[in-house]
Amino acid sequence: MYAARANLAPLVVEGGGGEDPTDVPGGQLMLTTEVDNYPGFPEGILGPDLMERFRKQAARFGSEFVIGAVRAADLARRPFALTFTGDERTTADALIVATGARAKWLGLDEELEFRTRIGGVSACATCDGFFYKGKDVLVVGGGDTAMEEASFLTKFARKVTVVHRRDALRASKIMQDRAFANAKIHWQWDSVVEGILGGPGQGVTGARLRNLKTGAVTEVAAGGVFMAIGHEPNTTAFRGQLDMDQVGYLKTFHGTTATSVEGVFAAGDVADARYRQAVTAAGSGCAAAIDAERFLAEVAHEPSTAGAAV
Repeated sequence: MYAARANLAPLVVEGGGGEDPTDVPGGQLMLTTEVDNYPGFPEGILGPDLMERFRKQAARFGSEFVIGAVRAADLARRPFALTFTGDERTTADALIVATGARAKWLGLDEELEFRTRIGGVSACATCDGFFYKGKDVLVVGGGDTAMEEASFLTKFARKVTVVHRRDALRASKIMQDRAFANAKIHWQWDSVVEGILGGPGQGVTGARLRNLKTGAVTEVAAGGVFMAIGHEPNTTAFRGQLDMDQVGYLKTFHGTTATSVEGVFAAGDVADARYRQAVTAAGSGCAAAIDAERFLAEVAHEPSTAGAAV
């Protein structure tokens, strides 16, 4: 929206077209049911409906869209060259990387089914914790993220059980101490989730756990399962060209959305390992478009016919 209103002729490479069923235009919110924490929607809104509104509003001001993902990028010189799924190519004088990050999942068949339902499977306690008031829930993981999720969920859930594949946590000591001191957090050590129980109309009712030391399989009741085994930023196409942290999140500099390559900007979860919210991503998208506009204004004397790509 901001890039189009600034007359930058943005081309939005909106994802999809690949083999991954979760890689769809609109990103992670396309796999979410009710979104209740985005301003302006007091009754809530379905994730796909919110994304469609965003898309229509951007198109209204002249944004163009192409289905596909960026397979390769040449950022060594301007205009930048991008190759999409299907070997389509384009160039751009400015590039905003807003490819997001995806939660890591266990790979169970039931995960995708229950991810799109309230009372099912989630990877964001901040987003969905409110819906688990008075329920027993499971949190899978043993790092800082898992401890943060478990602690947050105790504000709503009756009981939170952390399922960890080892007998000791990977989380920092301060996070461990907080979790161990919380009477609502319980522990299932040396265990992995082998299946998620439930069905249509009832959501998640529990999980099947296997103890890695004894081999014993047990079923535990739960109204929801939260995956807290990390996130993976979608930055494969930019490795070796943009500065990233050890996980792969893009680094930005000087309090702006600017990356290590002049003319390339980062917005949303691709550069945010801390908040990972739709509203913070939208705000950084606005900032990236403004940064791109100012950059292009500064280099307007350079001859080129390319526009901006997102």
